[in-house]
Amino acid sequence: MKNIILLLLLSLLSRTTMSQTYVSIATSLANTPGTIGQKSNIAVEAGKQWDVFSLGLDLGLSALTKADTCTYLEIRPNLNVFQVGKFTNTLTPGIGYIFNAKENLLTELTYGIEYTASPQIHLNIVFGQYYYSGVSSASTETFFGISLMYYFKPNKSISLIK
Repeated sequence: MKNIILLLLLSLLSRTTMSQTYVSIATSLANTPGTIGQKSNIAVEAGKQWDVFSLGLDLGLSALTKADTCTYLEIRPNLNVFQVGKFTNTLTPGIGYIFNAKENLLTELTYGIEYTASPQIHLNIVFGQYYYSGVSSASTETFFGISLMYYFKPNKSISLIK
């Protein structure tokens, strides 16, 4: 079963003719105690989009001024749930690993409103929750953020041409 899932994933990633490659930079602010730097998150994501589904690999910092480790790597599938004109509602679950952290398992559930500024540039407002889990503790935080996505070739979907 694991091999079948891996083959499907590799097949999906190799279909470049029906996909768009993108890169995104995002920042967010969490509702945790601390300074603005301790509450701030920054990440870079690269991935591919097939119609309403995308899959990205996200590398980021869960805090900008934390003394301990806060670097993480996360897999983020995304579904464009509803689209009207240049606006899209998005749903993004994610799972990742925070390097050398006590609560090293990261899961995420994010909702967003995406605006298509141009066929290659999309702006997002996102909000959601991070869930952190370790051997002896777990925590959660809510966040609000923005991101900028750049598609290497213009999106030619029918709904954006109107």
